[in-house]
Amino acid sequence: MRQVTLKDKTFVPYITSDKISESVKKLALSINAELKDEFPLFLVVLNGSFMFAADLLKEVDIPCEISFIKLASYHGTSSTGNVTELIGLTEEIKGRTVVVVEDIVDTGVTLEKLVTVLNKKGVKQVKIASFLLKPEAYKKDIEVNYVGMRIPNDFVVGYGLDYDGLGRNLKDVFVLKSN
Repeated sequence: MRQVTLKDKTFVPYITSDKISESVKKLALSINAELKDEFPLFLVVLNGSFMFAADLLKEVDIPCEISFIKLASYHGTSSTGNVTELIGLTEEIKGRTVVVVEDIVDTGVTLEKLVTVLNKKGVKQVKIASFLLKPEAYKKDIEVNYVGMRIPNDFVVGYGLDYDGLGRNLKDVFVLKSN
């Protein structure tokens, strides 16, 4: 893997596409086993989760539905702390198991807002599937049920994750190069 430059930042190789694929398959196996008696709605958080969701749902073999929601709390490399709902949920979810599909969970601000909204709509249960989790940054009480990989509190791009809209298309994950 080569290093990449996005705008004013340089990123170095971090997680290969092979390791990503292996991780996603393991997550799908857990979901298939745990939710085999459910008819879950997979709620994909856009934009960052699109690659992870596509790969994950190719491996999920239980009956399910898929929908998308767009929330935002980031600007550049840091969270703004404010979550804005951009595209809302249109499916009826009362009494259903909802699996929130996230690209990365770090501060948990976005996740907490979304879980609150889902619970107000009367879901049976909310499960969280995240490609990446930053345990050092995550201080919320919401359980992340399915975690692809745990990483340090570093800024990463690729595989759907971006820096100001760039880098989502990279098949590998790169980390911000430290000087």
